[in-house]
Amino acid sequence: MLQPTKRLFSVDEYYRMAKAGILGEDDRVELIEGEIVQMSPIGPRHARRVDRLTLLFVDRFRRVAELRIQNPVRLSSRSEPEPDLALLRLEPERDEPYELAHPTPADTLLAVEVADHSLRYDLGRKARVYARHGIIELWVLDLRHDRLVVFRDPTPRGYATSLILGRGESISTLAFPEIVLTVDEILG
Repeated sequence: MLQPTKRLFSVDEYYRMAKAGILGEDDRVELIEGEIVQMSPIGPRHARRVDRLTLLFVDRFRRVAELRIQNPVRLSSRSEPEPDLALLRLEPERDEPYELAHPTPADTLLAVEVADHSLRYDLGRKARVYARHGIIELWVLDLRHDRLVVFRDPTPRGYATSLILGRGESISTLAFPEIVLTVDEILG
């Protein structure tokens, strides 16, 4: 006897659903492991943190990386999350980097998620997906506990290294160890 199974979607099917109007432009969804996942609404606190981080990252990383705000990163043919921020490799040989295709894990130097209502999901399933696909570093701004959770050393099962940082501490990205940020700056 056959057991019911989930119908998983590819990124191409996901885009066809959007083009057909099944998924609207205002729908807050992302494709994770073939499943269309509804994202939490962006509250004022979350939005303000993303705005502040954007200004901070533009100031510190504009000459060394490209910054992507709440836009897709193509992890695989079945996963395309939309991190709140991502630092990407510069592509100086092209006039418009990432115009023809979304960045991949090889392009992504850091993914950042701002988490309030989505905290459990961001620290759990979503972090495991990022690790499984080789995102070298993930930062989760935990708004509930006023801390920064840093994940490094991706493996197929998740990140091998995690750090919890609080106010008064500092951190650098793996890609740019010379650029030091304080957790106070990051948390706002």
